[in-house]
Amino acid sequence: MQTKELTPKYAALAAAVEAKIGARVERLPTSTGELGYRVDAANLLDVCRAVRDTPELKFEILIDVSGVDYQAYGLDEWQTNSASGTGFSRGRVRGPAAASGDEEQLEAVGYKPAGRFAAVYHLLSITHNHRLRLKAFCPSDERPILDSVYPIWNSADWYEREAFDLYGILFRGHPDLRRLLTDYGFIGHPFRKDFPLIGNVEVRYDPVKGRVVYEPVSIEPRTLVPKVIRSDNRYQEDLKDPSGNA
Repeated sequence: MQTKELTPKYAALAAAVEAKIGARVERLPTSTGELGYRVDAANLLDVCRAVRDTPELKFEILIDVSGVDYQAYGLDEWQTNSASGTGFSRGRVRGPAAASGDEEQLEAVGYKPAGRFAAVYHLLSITHNHRLRLKAFCPSDERPILDSVYPIWNSADWYEREAFDLYGILFRGHPDLRRLLTDYGFIGHPFRKDFPLIGNVEVRYDPVKGRVVYEPVSIEPRTLVPKVIRSDNRYQEDLKDPSGNA
């Protein structure tokens, strides 16, 4: 990943953040000039209180909490640069044999996630007109749990409910951790990378029963082939008609 230097404004903010909590955070690489830090789950609440209460920082507002699933981060799903006797490849086969190639791709990306699930906190300082991003990885991939920041920023209420609903991240200490966007009785978390694109059930109105019913999804899985732009000598400059006629 190509990194971008911070502007003088955000370089000063980075200095202030690291002077206060530098031992508990790790600066994230950026390609956009934005400032972000990785925080260990055990230090999340202490760091959040510090960036809110420190006069030089004063991040009074939590704008959003975003869930992230890094299950297949940095791994190309399609290989279409070469052709074989059967045509262009449709996709790659996952398996133990691909492990070494996957590691090479992750090194090429330049960023290796510390775990599968993370929550990203987007902060705003009205006082100083600054923005900051904090990222905390869940210690466990099987049961992702983080402390709720609701006691620090009450706006986290529905943001954390959304991350729980869509990614299955549990927030310890949240006052009302219920699903927010999916239907009653929904099974699974639809933004996880291993959730099927076609879903598990479909909904229709049954006129006989006089109500909405749930049934197993009837769509058959299929491979979605991306558009492939192949080299075509018809577009070479030296083969074009000088007169401009097709």
